[in-house]
Amino acid sequence: MSKAVKVRYEKGVLKPLEPIDLKEGEERIVVLIPVGEERRKILRRYRGILGKASEEEIEELLAEAEWEPL
Repeated sequence: MSKAVKVRYEKGVLKPLEPIDLKEGEERIVVLIPVGEERRKILRRYRGILGKASEEEIEELLAEAEWEPL
């Protein structure tokens, strides 16, 4: 099951900001998704392509694209 977990990078290690349910030694793939200003730049770049889409609609489309399997 996939789950989005916000993390912080400290001293070379990604640290989850909330509890995660993993057993010792379990492996997962981590996808790094920009937050904050970097994410807003991406939203602004696509606003013109998507016409009159609201920021909320663009946010929803971006989130959907980020979680679509490659």
